[in-house]
Amino acid sequence: MIKLIIFIYFFAFLVGQSKEMSVGDIIKTMDDNLNAKSRILTSKMIIHGRRASRTIESKNWVIGTDKAFTEYLSPPREAGTKMLKLDDKLWIYSPQTDRVIQISGHMLRQSVMGSDMSYNDIMEDRPMIELYEATLEGSIQIEGRDHWIMLLTAKVKGLSYHMRRAWIDKEYLLPMKEELYAKSGKLLKTSTMDGIKKIQNRWFPSRFVFKDELKRNGKGTEWVIDGIEFDSDIPESRFSKARLRK
Repeated sequence: MIKLIIFIYFFAFLVGQSKEMSVGDIIKTMDDNLNAKSRILTSKMIIHGRRASRTIESKNWVIGTDKAFTEYLSPPREAGTKMLKLDDKLWIYSPQTDRVIQISGHMLRQSVMGSDMSYNDIMEDRPMIELYEATLEGSIQIEGRDHWIMLLTAKVKGLSYHMRRAWIDKEYLLPMKEELYAKSGKLLKTSTMDGIKKIQNRWFPSRFVFKDELKRNGKGTEWVIDGIEFDSDIPESRFSKARLRK
């Protein structure tokens, strides 16, 4: 009888082990949730300054991680501004000056529309599994939900963040919270996500909050997804420099 009980517990342990995900599986599934063949989304960015907040609305068309086109819709001061990303190049069109400017070099570190996000944050959109080595540090419960704590260390040179620490929800397989560090170990930014919904067979957040920890003023930037559609056909003509002036 004792041998039978031991066998049952050992069998249950093996079954449990077989269901455990590897670190690579966790990161890949997280990437798969956040990325897609294509995305069309409408959103608003709420930038919280020290004294006041402002909201910027936009529409985005994205194919994979290499092509993205953004058109800002409001407020009137920002309306008509457009941004095009092709591979590792980024251009911005300003209707006020009627000029197309390529953002490169040190300019990529600048803030997007005065937000807590930089142009580099937009450009480094490749899957995490391609950019970082991941190490499981442990597990924790946050508000009654189980999370893995994952340390990600850059395996590609030149990234904005040499190290990231992520708290990944074990059901959603999304990084609910991240801390982003320089190579020196200094904390540069934090980000969180919430409003998780099941959209086209994937878990996806409806709100992100970014905070530049080097800014003394300001209370962070919210990015709220009002609507999103995955895997729709987007014509290649959408991603042309000529489209910036139209």
